[in-house]
Amino acid sequence: MVDEKNNANIISETHTWANVLAKNSRHFINSSDANNQHKLKNELRKSITTGLINRVHIYRLNEDGAIEYFSSYNKNHTFPAIGDKIGKISQLRTVHFEEDYIELIVEITDDERLLGYLFIQSSLLEKQAFIKQLIYIALAFLLFTNLVVFAVSTWLFNKITQPMATLIDDVEQISQSKNYQLELASQPYKELDILAKNINILLRRTHKYIDKIIDEQQYSVFQKQALEHRLNTRTEALKESNQELLSTLEKLHEFQGQLVETEKMASLGDMVAGIAHEINTPIGLGVTASSLLADRLHEIKFAFENKTLKSSQLKKFLMDGDENALIILRNLERAANLISSFKKVAVDQSSAESRTFNVNTLINEVLLTLSTKIRTAKIDILINCPDALYINSKPGAINQILINLILNSIHHAFDGIDNGKVTITIAILAGQLHINYKDNGTGIEESMRSKIFEPFTTTKRGSGGSGLGMHLVYNLVTQALDGYITVEEAPTHGVSFDITFPVAIPATEEK
Repeated sequence: MVDEKNNANIISETHTWANVLAKNSRHFINSSDANNQHKLKNELRKSITTGLINRVHIYRLNEDGAIEYFSSYNKNHTFPAIGDKIGKISQLRTVHFEEDYIELIVEITDDERLLGYLFIQSSLLEKQAFIKQLIYIALAFLLFTNLVVFAVSTWLFNKITQPMATLIDDVEQISQSKNYQLELASQPYKELDILAKNINILLRRTHKYIDKIIDEQQYSVFQKQALEHRLNTRTEALKESNQELLSTLEKLHEFQGQLVETEKMASLGDMVAGIAHEINTPIGLGVTASSLLADRLHEIKFAFENKTLKSSQLKKFLMDGDENALIILRNLERAANLISSFKKVAVDQSSAESRTFNVNTLINEVLLTLSTKIRTAKIDILINCPDALYINSKPGAINQILINLILNSIHHAFDGIDNGKVTITIAILAGQLHINYKDNGTGIEESMRSKIFEPFTTTKRGSGGSGLGMHLVYNLVTQALDGYITVEEAPTHGVSFDITFPVAIPATEEK
C-alpha cells in the first residue's frame, strides 16, 4: 500500500515536471539560433532542481514532419547515454514502469501547434531512498521519544504513586477496621488532597448513616417488642372474647329454641283467642235464649199459680220455648264442634307422635280454628285435596305449618289488600305428600327471598313481627317431617311454597 502511494506521488511529480519543462522548451525549439540546443541544455540543468529526474530528451518536429533529436539532460556524467525514444513515442504517451525508473513522453505545443516531444525518465530509487531515510529518522525519533517518556513517566510514577499508595493503605485500614471516624491526612498534591477531603466527607457521612441505621434498628426492636406485647395482650383479650362469644352463642341457641317454642305457643294463643271469640257467640246466644226461656217459664208459672193462665198464652210459651230450645241446642253443638276441633289441633301441636288421619279433615280443623282471623282479613281459602286421603304422619307438625303459612299471609301478604285468595293443593305421589301453598298477596322482595327461612327475618320489625314464623316452618318441614321446602314468586302475583315430605299410606283407610 505504501509503495503504491509512493509510485502515485512519483508519477504525479513526473507529469508536473514534464509539463513544466515542455513549456520552457517551446522558445528554444521555435528559435532559429544555432546555439539553441546548447542553450536549452543549460536551461534544463538550471531548471531541474530535483534528484528525481534521471534524463530528459527534447525531440523537434521538422517542417517535413520528421522527428529529430534536439537536446537532452543527464543527471550526471556517470549515467550512461541512452538511445533516442523516437520509435516509442506512441508507447510512452502513458507512464511506463521499469525496475528502477519510469518513462513518459509528452507533447510540446504552442497554441495547439505541435512543436515536438519531451521524454522524461524519473528514478524510483531516489524517492524510495528518501522515504527510507525519513522512516529511519522517524523510528529513531520515536525511540528517543519513548525513552524520554519512559524516563519521565518512571520519575512521575515514583513521585506520585508513593502518596497514592499511602492513601490506598489508609483507606484499606479504615475499611478493615470499620472505624469510619478516622480521617485521611492531607496530601502533597492538590488533586490527591481534594480526593482525600472528599473521602473524609464520605467517611463522616457513612459514620452518620451507620449510627442512624443502628438507632433505627434499636427503635425497630423496641417497636417489635411493644408490638409483640400488644399482640399478646390482644390475643388474650380475643381468647376471652371468643370464650364469651361461645357462651353467648350457646345461650343464643337456647334462647332461639325458647323463641321457637314461644312462637308455637303464640300461634296456639292466636287459635285460643280465635276459638274463644268463636265460642263466645254461640254461648252468648245460648245464654240469651235460656234466659228468655226462663223468663217465659216464670210468667207461665205466675199465671198458673194465680189461675190466670190462658190457652193462647200457654200455646205461645210452648212455641217460644221450642224455638229457644232449638237455638240453645244449635249453639251448644257449634261450640262443642269448635272445642272439639281446637282440642284436636292443640293435642296434635303438643304431640310429636305419628298417627293415621284424614288430610282434608285436618285442614278443615285448622281453618275452623282460624276462622275468626280469616273472616276478619276478608280472604278466601280454596282447598284442593282428595276427600278420602288418609296418611300416617305427624299431624301436629302439619297443622303448625299450615297455621304459620296462613297467619304469615294474613300479616304480610294481605296487609292493606282486600279480597285476598289462598290456594292449598294437596297431592300424593310415590310415597311423598306434596303441599303447594300459594297466595296472591304482595309477594316477597328478591333480597328477602334468599333468607326468608333464617331466624329473625321479618318485614315487620318493630311492628310485632318476631321473624321466627317461617324459620319454625322450615324446621318442622326439614327436621320433624324429614322433607324440604322451596319458595318462589307465583306465576301471576304473590308467593308460592312447595313442601314435600315422606308419608306412609295405611293399608285400610279410615272411614
